[in-house]
Amino acid sequence: MTAYDAIVLAGGAARRLGGADKPGLRVGGRSLLDRVLAVCVGAGTTVVVGGRRPTQRPVVWTREVPQGGGPLAALDAGVRQTDGEMVLVLSADLPFLAEETVRTLLAAAGTGAWEGAMCTDPEGRDQPLVAAYRAEPLRRELALLATEHGSLAGLPLRLLTAEMEMARVEAGPHASFDCDTWEDLAAARARIREHGTVLDEWITAVKNELGIELDVDTDVLLDLARDAAHGVARPAAPLTTFLVGFAAATASKGKSPEAAAEAVAEAADKAAALALRWAEEAEETEVGRETGTP
Repeated sequence: MTAYDAIVLAGGAARRLGGADKPGLRVGGRSLLDRVLAVCVGAGTTVVVGGRRPTQRPVVWTREVPQGGGPLAALDAGVRQTDGEMVLVLSADLPFLAEETVRTLLAAAGTGAWEGAMCTDPEGRDQPLVAAYRAEPLRRELALLATEHGSLAGLPLRLLTAEMEMARVEAGPHASFDCDTWEDLAAARARIREHGTVLDEWITAVKNELGIELDVDTDVLLDLARDAAHGVARPAAPLTTFLVGFAAATASKGKSPEAAAEAVAEAADKAAALALRWAEEAEETEVGRETGTP
């Protein structure tokens, strides 16, 4: 992936939320801010512009001048804490932003003569706070706007992007979904529990909570749990998956996340085969009872 720094804007008055601490509101047990920080984990430096609060990973904190001065003032404060050639800029209330979208933005911003790339929402509206910018033209335009207007405080973001050559990225219906109202927050919380997404959301949340960077085939583990429950006994399912995880951790200690994923798959295969043998024995025993044969 292209080398980059990240700036997350976590200020603002959240007026439509009654002044609540919006970045600290939770979706799926994780704060909105932590969900955004998780997708820019590859940044060299991650700067959060806003009031300090607990986060699951280290960040650099700063504040806009004056406080409450708006997104351009906040962006300027964040840029001053970075030195990368590419800057990813995100708002702190994007519960469904994915790493794939980050990669797409960075690739587009680094292509040809573009000075940056930003998402467009399903209605075609530009989203300058879901964007990647080349640092040099970004600094240039911020300085020019500050000189022209005397200050960046209170200026709209469109003044910045209107002066830059920006690529547009269509990233799907949820990449730029933000939580501006209580209704938005309720919709986000409902969506993560929808059939087809709830397991992925839960596994991602657990890995972030435990500090684990590990990609495993969840279908393999679910199949193992099913085989253990069917072939042995229901309580065998969670106990077996725990033992598989323990065995994989022991076998891959000190190795790469890829080696750990392979160890999980290998341990799961062995345990699944064992569970199937148990099931076969149970079937053979039942047949023997019915037929009077050993």
